[in-house]
Amino acid sequence: MIVLDHLAINPVTSAFRLVDALLLRTLPVAEPDSLYFVATTYVDGEGRVLLVRHSYAPGWHLPSGGVKRGEHPDTAVRRELAEELGLSGGTFRFAGFYARKAGWVSAPVAFYRVDDAIVNFRPNLEVRAISFADPLAPPPGTGRGSLRRLAELTGKAEISPYW
Repeated sequence: MIVLDHLAINPVTSAFRLVDALLLRTLPVAEPDSLYFVATTYVDGEGRVLLVRHSYAPGWHLPSGGVKRGEHPDTAVRRELAEELGLSGGTFRFAGFYARKAGWVSAPVAFYRVDDAIVNFRPNLEVRAISFADPLAPPPGTGRGSLRRLAELTGKAEISPYW
């Protein structure tokens, strides 16, 4: 135990908090008190899926984001896609609920499918680039969770409860 200016600091607890904070930086950005996420698969008129390249994580991923405290996932997914991708309109359908490990905590993910929307993307602080890809042949560097969802979407894999 270290005492600084009359404050007791437990080095083990502090180390766990530091590791937790570093691990969580690899997740989609969320409200500081939220570990609940939404993710989507947007399929365009040609059957291609929209993938994003985040500023904070390498590779290609399905669009995702955090749910604010007290916010319904339906509202969060629409807000996140509008803010980050300029997406408007479309039909949103709830597609599943997944468990995702984030360090040693569980980070639930509500998953949606979006069809018939308009994307007016401009690079921003969170999303640097987008790509429309064949779900059967995603680009190299596509994240594992995104690859699993695409395999499920195309019938190449059984639906898993885990992200």
